[in-house]
Amino acid sequence: MTEQAPRERYREQVRGEIKQHARNQIAEAGLPALSLTAIAKQMSMTVPALYRYYRGRDELITALIRDAFRSLADTVRAAADSGADLLALAHVIRDWAKADPQRYFLIYGTPVPGYHAPPDTTAISNEVMEVLIQANSALGEPESATTFHVHLETHREWVDSDTVGTGAVRRALSFWTRLHGVLSLELAGHFTGMKFDPALLIDDELAELKA
Repeated sequence: MTEQAPRERYREQVRGEIKQHARNQIAEAGLPALSLTAIAKQMSMTVPALYRYYRGRDELITALIRDAFRSLADTVRAAADSGADLLALAHVIRDWAKADPQRYFLIYGTPVPGYHAPPDTTAISNEVMEVLIQANSALGEPESATTFHVHLETHREWVDSDTVGTGAVRRALSFWTRLHGVLSLELAGHFTGMKFDPALLIDDELAELKA
């Protein structure tokens, strides 16, 4: 037992270093540039030695995705527990995304061809949606039901709580799509040259949603 613990700590340390090199690669040139061979060279390791820590590129990508979703979920939950309302949560998510755009695109960008994330990554991402649904439930139920609202009544098994109204779930989905629509365009540089403040656009979108 005493011999195993230091070995495990060393293993986790090396795995962490590998992930950091991977993050650096992605930050510099995007996910397509991720190369285990390059990481092994930077760490003065052979590629077979690196495979003792991650069995392949997909396993490393999965670890990075898990870390990204965990970071976002913890950030959003901490903000909500501190009393952040829906608008504040939007800016918390925006600040998180702007702090590391490639990390944001890793989980909300174009899917990696041939890669399929394991189910537990979806479970972590659902923690973010749970917070958004709770924040939207505080706004009450809408007076009228849209066609999508009626459809959602029988397609909400992914929602953990049966006590939250479908209106709150629908509004949370609208919040999610509007926010990520603005964020994806902003981080990809599509607003460059337009000279408006994307933060105010988010405020406007959410004010419209709440109304």
